[in-house]
Amino acid sequence: MTANPIRIRPATPQDLDRVIEFNLSLASETEGKSLDRDTLRAGVEAALSDANRARYFLAEVDGQIVGQTMFTTEWSDWRNGYFWWVQSVYIDAAHRGQGVFRALYGHIRELARQHKDVCGIRLYVDKQNHRAIKTYQRLGMNRTDYLVCEESWATTGSKQ
Repeated sequence: MTANPIRIRPATPQDLDRVIEFNLSLASETEGKSLDRDTLRAGVEAALSDANRARYFLAEVDGQIVGQTMFTTEWSDWRNGYFWWVQSVYIDAAHRGQGVFRALYGHIRELARQHKDVCGIRLYVDKQNHRAIKTYQRLGMNRTDYLVCEESWATTGSKQ
């Protein structure tokens, strides 16, 4: 754990540039992707301006933003409830392994547990990101029998 307390707070429109930088780093480091900055900016602005799309949370240490995550929702008719999907997880390299994600995840988990219509938390992770997978398992998450499949039409500006 970091020697100084980790403070979790909702992201605001004033955090736009930091969230964009974290997302650019996330795509590059975990998937070797280069995102189009203009497309990413529009997507983050949309999320920050409409909590029904997504909610970002930031972790701060000594007033410095050191990590982020976001969640979106998915309705499950099978469970008559929402899954909260944790996404856009990024921790500044200098603060990894110090409990920052644990604090972010714990915050989201506690929020979710306060809503009777939330039936669980999910996330997807690149299958080669072994460090992240171990972190998620240490926090009590389990691998599922599901694979993620997609057909995407969005022009994300991603260059593979």
